Amino acid sequence: MMEMILHAALPILIVVTAIIAILFRDLISATIALAAMSLLLSLEFYILQAPDVAIAEAGVGACLTTAILIISIKATKRMEDE
Repeated sequence: MMEMILHAALPILIVVTAIIAILFRDLISATIALAAMSLLLSLEFYILQAPDVAIAEAGVGACLTTAILIISIKATKRMEDE
């Protein structure tokens, strides 16, 4: 029963975090929302018995991509500051 609830709830949460990432105006907040979406996606892969894909998604999608996006956002100048 709990497994069926997780199979129903996780895709909904993944879509909700993706929509939240789109709606955020701040780029850092949107990046964090994308990292949360990636972590939920890796949890879904793990529940679907694909642990190697889940580890790759968590490592690349949540950690590496988030770090690259945050570094690139910090390296740019905001237009509102002018």
